[in-house]
Amino acid sequence: MDTVGPRPDSSGPTVPGGALPAWDARAVLHVDMDAFFTSVEQLDDPELRGKPVVVGGDPTRRGVVAAASYEARRFGVRSAMPSARAKSLCPDAIWVKPKPGRYGEVSRAVRGILESVTPLVQMVSIDEGYLDVTPGATGEHPVLIARRIQEQVDAMGLSCSAGVATSKTVAKIASDRDKPHGITVVWPGTEEVFLGPLPTSLMPGLGPASVRRLERFGVRTLGDLAHMDEDIAVQVLGSWGPGTIARARGLGSAEVHPGRVAKSLSAERTFSTDLRERDEVTAALRGLCEKVGGRLRKAELAGRTVHLKVRYADFTTRTAQRSLGAPSDLEREFGPVAEDLLQQLWNPGVGVRLLGVGLSGFEETVEQLDLFAGTQQREDGREDALTRGIDAVRARFGDGAIRRGQPRRDRR
Repeated sequence: MDTVGPRPDSSGPTVPGGALPAWDARAVLHVDMDAFFTSVEQLDDPELRGKPVVVGGDPTRRGVVAAASYEARRFGVRSAMPSARAKSLCPDAIWVKPKPGRYGEVSRAVRGILESVTPLVQMVSIDEGYLDVTPGATGEHPVLIARRIQEQVDAMGLSCSAGVATSKTVAKIASDRDKPHGITVVWPGTEEVFLGPLPTSLMPGLGPASVRRLERFGVRTLGDLAHMDEDIAVQVLGSWGPGTIARARGLGSAEVHPGRVAKSLSAERTFSTDLRERDEVTAALRGLCEKVGGRLRKAELAGRTVHLKVRYADFTTRTAQRSLGAPSDLEREFGPVAEDLLQQLWNPGVGVRLLGVGLSGFEETVEQLDLFAGTQQREDGREDALTRGIDAVRARFGDGAIRRGQPRRDRR
């Protein structure tokens, strides 16, 4: 049943199938698949339906939960939780190894449904996206579009929830309001009424630390945030303060950017046993850099800023970043920077539970930049060809099929 937010002519919900008031503003639809990974597993194996399913790493080897079905979530299981903890909360859970290729296949099918409505589709992850469904562009009421998309996803054997609003921020918050399989509509002019009583933790982009800082200033709801003094907001949230206040008032961006690339690309690994020796930590980091480099080249992306994350045996996590002189998609260029960052964050002998490396600040690929700049030519075409050849071997036979020899570096 549709859950519809306040309307200009009513304080209650619209009856599904009933008459809809005209939508006279920009309209953004946020579609979010419900428990996507586990729903795909339950689709492929009907024996899993109605049962607590967890997609993730081995609970006996320090795995991490990638996704949990709603049946597992009732026991408190959540994504990013250590698998051992999830197992203790839900001993009868059925564990399934992730199948990225299959999830990508289904995601593309869902995207096809969205693009059949409008070309203005911005996928922000494998299981969620925004659509510009402004009536003047589509010729159809935004709420009817949301219902039709949901019906088409139902026909696939999956489930989605949706939010319809005048901005991306409000639409995203709305889509999470009535999960699973809900549709929440925030009518033009009612954004502050809808957002006001909600906790600040629901604002996209506000992490736990920012929420705690806001609480120290008495800001606990989005309504409080909407009326916060901008100078104080800058003190608490930095340069993002004024923009965050505007979003709390329902004034966020409504622009949908088809084909926009991800803001970052990363890979991380949790180890079954803490790593303590320099050689094993460095080898693990280089493996992650190779994985990130391969993904960048496959996506035809090049990043300027290198990020490193280290989680220690006591679960303390530290991060560092450094910018490159020019965007790169080659691990031989950004890998040494990641290793230098490692020296800042870790000393041999200290147990490492998790490593993560990533790149952000995407521009154009290096080849495209070279076309215009003429100064960043890769000096060794044979090296570039070798890198592409290694990518091809790994794509066919797996990441472990071939490895580069690593240059020796002085121990520090």
